Amino acid sequence: KKNRRLLLHSDSPRMSSTAGAGEHSSSSRPVRGKEREEGADDSNRKVDDEGDLSLELYGAEAGWVEARTSCPHLPAMPAASADELARVPAPDSQCSRCHHPSENWLCLICKDVLCSRFINKHMLYHYQETGHCIALSFSDLSVWCFACDSYLDAQSILELRPVYEVAHLLKFGERPPFRSLEVLDLSSGQNGGSSSSS
Repeated sequence: KKNRRLLLHSDSPRMSSTAGAGEHSSSSRPVRGKEREEGADDSNRKVDDEGDLSLELYGAEAGWVEARTSCPHLPAMPAASADELARVPAPDSQCSRCHHPSENWLCLICKDVLCSRFINKHMLYHYQETGHCIALSFSDLSVWCFACDSYLDAQSILELRPVYEVAHLLKFGERPPFRSLEVLDLSSGQNGGSSSSS
């Protein structure tokens, strides 16, 4: 009997210790379980008291990375006006280049919908061509900054909350359950809820 402690995820862009343009809506990001399991080396394995093989992984090695609570690239996003938020397309929108129906991302700068690096990499190419670095996954509403090479926490970054809320309404028909800023401040050790405080 094998006892493995792995965290599974439906789509992460890279299978390294830091996640890439992947998709998960919480502030911690799991890496794809199958790839993480296959890619784990024997140095992370240990035999427990009963002789069972368990996979001991910690932090990013366990498939979890912490999303950033600030990002210096947020000023590139247009202000969250009613007109701008009305431009957020439905989460089932196809890639504007290859028309693939799933694994698509919304560019939060220009509102173009493009496919993930698991399909035809059109969002990655869009970033490389335009410099538009912040995107929201329609798979799980996570937010990725290509320039920071990191997920962004839509719960704690006030500039991301309006577009995240609209995308959540369009995808699930209800408002997202935001954590209170006070709880975020206590858990992160920050003195304020704004993304500019770290």
